[in-house]
Amino acid sequence: MSKQGTRILRLFFTFIACLSLAGLSWAAHVNTHALNSGKSKSQKINEGPRTRRRLHHLARSRSARVTRTSIHTRRHRYYERFSMSSFANGIAEGDVTGGEDPVVRQAAIDALGNMNGTVVAIEPTSGRVLAMVNQKLALSSGAQPCSTIKLSVALAALSEGLVSKETQVALGRRSRMNLTMALARSNNAYFEALGRKLGFEKVAYYAHEYGLGELAGYDIAGEQPGMYPEEVLPEKLGGVGKMCSFGEGVSMTPLQLGAMVSAIANGGTLYYLQHPTSPDEVANFQPRVKRTLDIAPLIPEISDGMAGAVQFGTARSVRLNFNEEEILGKTGTCSHDGTRFGWFASYANTSVGRVVVVVFLQGGRPTFGPKAAEISGRMYRNLYDHKFFIAPAPGDTATMKTVNSTP
Repeated sequence: MSKQGTRILRLFFTFIACLSLAGLSWAAHVNTHALNSGKSKSQKINEGPRTRRRLHHLARSRSARVTRTSIHTRRHRYYERFSMSSFANGIAEGDVTGGEDPVVRQAAIDALGNMNGTVVAIEPTSGRVLAMVNQKLALSSGAQPCSTIKLSVALAALSEGLVSKETQVALGRRSRMNLTMALARSNNAYFEALGRKLGFEKVAYYAHEYGLGELAGYDIAGEQPGMYPEEVLPEKLGGVGKMCSFGEGVSMTPLQLGAMVSAIANGGTLYYLQHPTSPDEVANFQPRVKRTLDIAPLIPEISDGMAGAVQFGTARSVRLNFNEEEILGKTGTCSHDGTRFGWFASYANTSVGRVVVVVFLQGGRPTFGPKAAEISGRMYRNLYDHKFFIAPAPGDTATMKTVNSTP
């Protein structure tokens, strides 16, 4: 080929290459002035107007895709379905009320309203049941105690010397918490850690000591004992840690929880609960001691956490209706087989008119521990407005003889 032909062919391929580069000109525009000047050691690339518009369009398209994906994900988020209603009518029909305190009972009925649940009020210094609204539910086989089981676990850990209320327990690489905050905030990881340190045998021993798995009442017709498992929960279901944080595998009755909290309120005496059914039974009432618990030195260790639950923790809804007296308590929320449970056990820490209130709710999404706490706050308000927390005049209260007995 002649030199002229070779030159023409070279120019042709150069032209083709230039056309290819021109097709990519939207991506970047090279500042040839800077390249030719020799004054710059590196290439400076400026995006042209067309390129900037293209990038802006791509960014908006990507943002729209992410937003649509997020919305799609939220729409398909799993929600637990519940088959039981949180509301019911006529739940107090059939209750035996002849020996109940009429003021306390009316306060409980008004506070519960149309919620599907039960309210049990107990005099902690005697074990007398002052009111039991919806006795069918209160005397049933019980339900999972949810986070109210943490009271039993806390007392067990304190009894074994594992912690004090100020002991910092490691919950992770950078997270620590003490007993007071764990009770107030109902921290599951904290009580799972305590449960693993205690082991099932000790956890079960103290649970039985505090009355779980046995009848809480003395000759209360229809009462059932609940259930505490004889073996630890399998590890695939959470093991002893899940038992100590959620009460998994345990069935507890409102009466059992009320008896345990009454022992905390009175300094360590576990009374048999008695439910008088007539004025004569009230007049001849005698407290009956089941056993004395060695928890008196431990009560101050858990009191701050129970008070903190009401002041700033999971039970602060109590304060929506009542602030005049100090209330100490523990909430619980969990679900099982399409039913959600809401617990709150508490007592008014006053020198007179001391009363333990247990609220247990069952139903769907509106049912949870803070709702039970709110109901308790309404009840305390009703009692306060009816002068319940005022010392009785001398001679108003009959002297009662306490007996130790078994059913």
